[in-house]
Amino acid sequence: MAAVSIAAGTAHAQSEVYLCVDQNGVKEYKNTGDTKGCKRVSLPPLTVTSSGSKPAREGAASKPAASTPTDFPKVDNGTQKARDNDRRQILQDELRNEQQRLADLKKDYNDGTPERQGNEKNYAKYQERVASMKEDISRSEKNVDALNRELSNLK
Repeated sequence: MAAVSIAAGTAHAQSEVYLCVDQNGVKEYKNTGDTKGCKRVSLPPLTVTSSGSKPAREGAASKPAASTPTDFPKVDNGTQKARDNDRRQILQDELRNEQQRLADLKKDYNDGTPERQGNEKNYAKYQERVASMKEDISRSEKNVDALNRELSNLK
């Protein structure tokens, strides 16, 4: 059984590989060379072996638990608590600033009809600024959500 899987793995690994470069210089590896700009790449043979162990059940952890190296620096509880408090304060400050920025953006946006500026005689220019404002509001809302999530994840 293991010999069959080894042979199958080697046969699959020996298939042809092509390096294709498009007109923009973007490189892509493919298993067919039917596109213009593709050249066959010579790769060393692969050997696939079986570990002999049963495959992991679905939902089971596939990686062993990571152990901490013995020379890894340790932090006492008081220091860690101070660091966590500093982090919480920084996140709260960032959240407050982002909420203020969002409020200012929404005020300027004026429900999709901000005041036209003197240099916006061309309506397309005005629409471009409105679209940019809408993107800024969306980005700021996402930042507020992310900061709230981060704060809720703190212990």
